[in-house]
Amino acid sequence: MPKYFVDKASIVRQIWGSADTVLFIFAGAAAEFALNKAVDWLYFTGRLPADPLGRLFSTVVYARQIIFSEEEKALAAIDQITAIHTAVENKRDSKIPDWAYRDVLFLLIDYSIRSFEILERKLSADELFEVFDVFNRVGLRMGLKELPSTFAAWEQARSKHLEEDLVHSEFTIDLYRQYQKHLGKIRFAILKQVQANLSPNKVSVLLSLKKRSWLGLLLKAYKLSRFIKMDKILKGALLPNAYKAQIKGLDQ
Repeated sequence: MPKYFVDKASIVRQIWGSADTVLFIFAGAAAEFALNKAVDWLYFTGRLPADPLGRLFSTVVYARQIIFSEEEKALAAIDQITAIHTAVENKRDSKIPDWAYRDVLFLLIDYSIRSFEILERKLSADELFEVFDVFNRVGLRMGLKELPSTFAAWEQARSKHLEEDLVHSEFTIDLYRQYQKHLGKIRFAILKQVQANLSPNKVSVLLSLKKRSWLGLLLKAYKLSRFIKMDKILKGALLPNAYKAQIKGLDQ
């Protein structure tokens, strides 16, 4: 029997095997990438401002590749991520700080939890640890320093990173301008509402995100559409054409 990086029965596979949950994680990442003090690294290659949705989606694809692959393939994918970032560092003749890598791992943990709990149910203590453990092992494979060893320690580190590593900058303004350009006004408004309901308070404050009651109604309508098997039609109407095929392939 092949050994997998993430056990087949793990809650992490359930979270990342649903296109709905992954899209919410995507929305949360879009908010925090725009605020991170190290976002200039993503601007250095030019890929983020040119195709912000594609750049964020590639992060999601790598995460899913790790989660659903056999251990050797998952480790190879992690090593490839490290190699890609090393190549960028060499081009810029500078090193991406460890805290910037940790920020990405931490937000993937946080939004995995938040997204599943908004769309499905509360996670148990054991399930919370599973989510933490998977991404922590990714960080260990990448050779990152100062990674927390427990979920409680991660919660403290996450709070510290939120306070110290986020700022509203010219990059934030430009990136949100690009989001609106690529999504259109209606989809962009929905994105911001998902972010308002999903993001930690620090993120909401920095981005001036305000919750509106209509998102709750939209979520109820969407959950009903899943029950009556109409969710694919609704999801298709809400997603840009360029990503419909990719999003469809997210459901395991």
